[in-house]
Amino acid sequence: MSTLLKQYQVASAADVRPILNAIVTAEPFTFDAASRSELIQLLLRDVKASEGRISFKDAALALLAIKTLGKNPTGSEVLGTAPNLSILLALVTSLKDDPEASGEALRCIANAMLLIERARSILISKEVNGGEMCISLLQKSTNPDQIFILSRILFLATVHPSTFITSLVEEKRHGHTVIDTISGKLDLLVVSLLSGTRMSREAMVDVLKFTFNILMHYPKSLEGAPAPDGTKVIGDNWSPKLDPILPPLLRLFHALPPTFPAPVAAPLTHVIHSLITIPVNPALRPEWFGSSGSSSPSSLSYSPSDARPSTATHTPPADTLLRAHSLLDVAFLHYFPDAVEPDDSSVRELVEAEAGPGGSSDTLDDELSPLVVLITRLCIADEIARTRTRDWLCPADLDRSAAAGSLESRADLLGRCLRLLGSVYHARLKDAVGEMLFAMCDSDATTLSTLLGYGNVAGFLFNKGIMNAPPPPAASAGTSAAVAAAAGENINPITGTAQEARAPAPEMTDEEKEREMEKLFVLFDRLERNGALAPSQNPMRKAIEKAATAPPPPVNPDDE
Repeated sequence: MSTLLKQYQVASAADVRPILNAIVTAEPFTFDAASRSELIQLLLRDVKASEGRISFKDAALALLAIKTLGKNPTGSEVLGTAPNLSILLALVTSLKDDPEASGEALRCIANAMLLIERARSILISKEVNGGEMCISLLQKSTNPDQIFILSRILFLATVHPSTFITSLVEEKRHGHTVIDTISGKLDLLVVSLLSGTRMSREAMVDVLKFTFNILMHYPKSLEGAPAPDGTKVIGDNWSPKLDPILPPLLRLFHALPPTFPAPVAAPLTHVIHSLITIPVNPALRPEWFGSSGSSSPSSLSYSPSDARPSTATHTPPADTLLRAHSLLDVAFLHYFPDAVEPDDSSVRELVEAEAGPGGSSDTLDDELSPLVVLITRLCIADEIARTRTRDWLCPADLDRSAAAGSLESRADLLGRCLRLLGSVYHARLKDAVGEMLFAMCDSDATTLSTLLGYGNVAGFLFNKGIMNAPPPPAASAGTSAAVAAAAGENINPITGTAQEARAPAPEMTDEEKEREMEKLFVLFDRLERNGALAPSQNPMRKAIEKAATAPPPPVNPDDE
């Protein structure tokens, strides 16, 4: 039995605080499994009683001690039972006048759910009904710290599909759906984040993780045709009940300030993850592209010198496509400066350095692929979005001269995208970039290879089942200026760059032709004698044999 357990068992109310402090600061090995479990039960009983050894003023410290003991899976096993989760939820309510104490009770629940998976389903069971209570508390909360821990609990409770998720979306609580609640919290937190309020960033991240679970699982619960492999994936189904989540997510996407050192980091990455689960359908087009329902090509100007989009004087607000492209340009410039190869070790070292010791294990695939997917989805859904993307990456006046270098070697966004198509270390990002380029080219292999050079996209097209170089595009009234320029006679179809016109080879004299024939005869004779070429396959031997068996030419009487 642990010494601290013995001390607590015999302690009076006056002596309990030092023991609680000792529990909080004790090394993990201080308690064996039995002592840890018994001490947790004693502390819960005494805090619940609110009289005796633990007074109201010591409740926060006692719950901190319980949370500390619960960081070990043995302790979380005890806390993750229906009776103890119910006690902790009751303490959240009874201690509401002490935010620190009620917050520690919520953290005890969150830790138990993190370490013990079955505690997640127990919390939202009818026996405990903890999910309903957490949603109710989240609706009322304006404190980032409390929003954070409530969202963490709800995120863990919705990791797997459940009827709880369905009820959250379809039922109103106090006149509001869960989408209404999430929207209000995101708008609240962006203000708090911009003003530097403590825990705002962490709270926003967990609200967004909770949001993603709902957007991922609820559509799959709807009736509909299954996917070919018997499963449903994101985007297979959607419900208009989820439509109201798009405006606050887009507001957040545009409002979040730049991050350092990584230009695309949490919570922005979580916003993007949620956005790519939402369809770009007719009902939501006004939100995605503005009130006109379509993106406007006049909303930006293009600078061929650096291939980066820049806003014009009359840029409409909330240009989601431009925002996404700008983020991608900045992120690629950050990780692939100048003309560095994506698989260069310096790229991986930079990602590891930004994560820091014990930091995130996310790769560039994790961080940047969703952003590329977002641009791809917008391009697939909207013709003007495709045109704008082509104008940014591959405009009609793109310098394709030899002086500008090959397309894939350039220190601009186009060059970085093309170099990524050959990446080994960033497989998902490579595939995502290929799909984005394909989408901007109207999902047409001929347009893609014409604009970018077949040699640069051959691997991507091969993986899509297109084995040979597509035929050159036929000139028509509908051909874009960029495609027409890239299909010019002086453009190499393999590299996509201009090539110098070759002067016709000078006519050889009869003596030069004879010498060349002798060289070929000697070469093929050597290959035949070495066994590298079968006699029947020797073109010189065939030519000699054909000449020997051919009938003599007719005699012209005038020549006699």
